[in-house]
Amino acid sequence: MFKNRFLLIAGFIVLMAQSLFAQESQPNTDTAKIPPPGSSMQWSNRDMTYHGKNYDVMDSSYYPKFRAKQFKKYMNHQEIFPPKPRNQWEAGFGLGLYNVIGNVPTLMLWNGGGGGFNVNVRKSLGYIFSLRAQYIYGVGKNLDLQPTTGFNYPYTAFGYVPLYYETPSVKATPVYRATRMEASQVSLDLMFNAYNINFHQARNAVSFFGYAGIGGLAYKTRVNALDGGYAPYQFGTIVSDPKAKNSKIRKDLKKGMDKTYESVADNGGGKQILDHKTLDFAPSLGAGVQYKFNKKFNIQFEERYTFPSDVYLDGSRFGKTLGNQVSQGRSSDAVNYFSVTLNYNVSTKKKSVEPLYWINPLDHAYSELSYPRHMILPNPVLPDEDGDGITDQFDKCPHTPKGVAVDSHGCPLDTDGDGVPDFKDHQLITPTECQPVDADGVGKCPCPEACKDLAYDSSKGGLIKNACGKIKTGQLLFTEVTHISTGMQAQLALLASDMQIYTTCKVVIIGSGAGSKAKEQHAWENVDAVIQYMGDKHQIGRERFIFKFGEVGDENIVSFRGANETEQGSGNVPPPHPEIK
Repeated sequence: MFKNRFLLIAGFIVLMAQSLFAQESQPNTDTAKIPPPGSSMQWSNRDMTYHGKNYDVMDSSYYPKFRAKQFKKYMNHQEIFPPKPRNQWEAGFGLGLYNVIGNVPTLMLWNGGGGGFNVNVRKSLGYIFSLRAQYIYGVGKNLDLQPTTGFNYPYTAFGYVPLYYETPSVKATPVYRATRMEASQVSLDLMFNAYNINFHQARNAVSFFGYAGIGGLAYKTRVNALDGGYAPYQFGTIVSDPKAKNSKIRKDLKKGMDKTYESVADNGGGKQILDHKTLDFAPSLGAGVQYKFNKKFNIQFEERYTFPSDVYLDGSRFGKTLGNQVSQGRSSDAVNYFSVTLNYNVSTKKKSVEPLYWINPLDHAYSELSYPRHMILPNPVLPDEDGDGITDQFDKCPHTPKGVAVDSHGCPLDTDGDGVPDFKDHQLITPTECQPVDADGVGKCPCPEACKDLAYDSSKGGLIKNACGKIKTGQLLFTEVTHISTGMQAQLALLASDMQIYTTCKVVIIGSGAGSKAKEQHAWENVDAVIQYMGDKHQIGRERFIFKFGEVGDENIVSFRGANETEQGSGNVPPPHPEIK
């Protein structure tokens, strides 16, 4: 009986599944412009107005006046829950299959049976529960496909007692009962659904629901009898063919009957109202599925069963003949109504959202976590180990002494760019022509032509004769980490220029640092870094350098000068204490 309608539902769901996620998917944040926290910018996607939401929770125009107090508390962080927004009503109209489930088999619509229509209005109570008022007009037809031979009822006048077999010689007339029930039903349904609550996407385009309803059913049943009376049709030829298929029996019965249901069936003495309709209390249960096309329209497939506790809906309280006795039949009849309804969300002039059973209540919470606008956030605390005002993430000199002025990179200021930071520089502004400078930042201005061939040698205690004296001298200040800074690179560029002019001259690279193995190793690493840099950056080989380290002085200072004509030494010296590194 219900196979065809289930196939119809399944086919529709398969057809709609391809567009399900396209209809209700989240915007692609890789391509969409995401409003920053606190911004008034909004997305303008089809079903979303702000980060996947149906509405802006912080817009007061969505709330009725009696919820203004809660909204005010929420905005002032005195209440953690925003108020429930004003939401739309849903109105619908549908068509369906109307069937009476009783003692006489139902006749489906495609076999000439009945159908109906419905109108409904639904209002959300919250995100799960809603109330719906529905009116159904239906016509149900029932037709026996097997003869009942134990009685003539209902093809007799009212009050006639069914003819049971009195003796084996009595042969009753076979009867094929054919009835038509016309009904109007009003129901108030408490509906529930939870499929709108989704943890992994903004919302679904499909909603499943169930409900329980109470209401009234007013019905009138008529019998298809012979010649407008209560006499049965004669179908002896059908009775004589016990192997006939139901489809053939149904076809033959229809040919032998007229199309009028003119005789009033018994209602068991039930209460009657207008047009001789019997009125019953009618509780019902049902379930269905909805598919949303957009924010206004959705289509609904629904199955409703109504149980009015009445055995006369199909015009007969008796079942089939069992042997020589007539069964008492069902304790009560029921009504089944399968419908397809087109629903429309009704909006007013005031701002309102879709019915709440279409909205994911987690929208606001998830959006607030990802793009906070109302959330109270603590002031950010960024680590700054040396306290120079530059966070460690961007501090290129992370161990600057306390109180030393730094630049935007967190490195000590070097006003004259001589490689000696201001807090160590004894000559804060050293002219360019007097650079490079010594460890105290004091420059050596050019000497007269007479001293051009002299060079200062600290180990000799003064000036010595030096054919390579025109090569500039200088000092490089390293931090605790061996790294060629920008200031050092400028000094070494000048040194490389001189060495490319005076190609026969060597340069002595001296690393201060004495008194401990750690200092000696650190001094060696600094000198090696300078020689390696000159080779990598300026293509000057190690054979042009004399490698010295471990002299008295600050282990962070490396000095260089042109070698005198008597100096000898290698540019490759093994580390003194490699195990320390």
